[in-house]
Amino acid sequence: MIVIQNSINDSSIDEGYLAASLQQVIADLGKPESELLIRIVNKAEIQSLNKTYRHNDKTTNVLSFPSDLPIEIDESILGDVVICRDVVASEAKDQRKSFDDHLLHMAIHGTLHLMGYDHIDDKDANKMETLEVKILEKMNIANPYQ
Repeated sequence: MIVIQNSINDSSIDEGYLAASLQQVIADLGKPESELLIRIVNKAEIQSLNKTYRHNDKTTNVLSFPSDLPIEIDESILGDVVICRDVVASEAKDQRKSFDDHLLHMAIHGTLHLMGYDHIDDKDANKMETLEVKILEKMNIANPYQ
């Protein structure tokens, strides 16, 4: 189950499409019963979260927060992905991408972090980016790294 919290009430975001797309992604990656929260926020909220949890006092496009339920609780909750609408919109404009495509890419990127993917070193980054490109290609979205 995918839950979209559009805390900024941006009616231009197609929440149904975003949820359905992410549901397909997690199903394709073998986690069809997983729960995921996507929260769309403003710059002030993402900066506050980034400062509190990552010790970076600046805005960012996406943050991922894995579920911290004890292993004894048998729930398939991946966690939360928090996306800053304004940062994503600015990046999309700067990179000449559609907002919707870039928003979906950031949601996928954050979801992959919750599924154990990372980009700390070059090998892991290549693996994660290759998977992102493959997922986006299935959705007819161009390679975001070109």
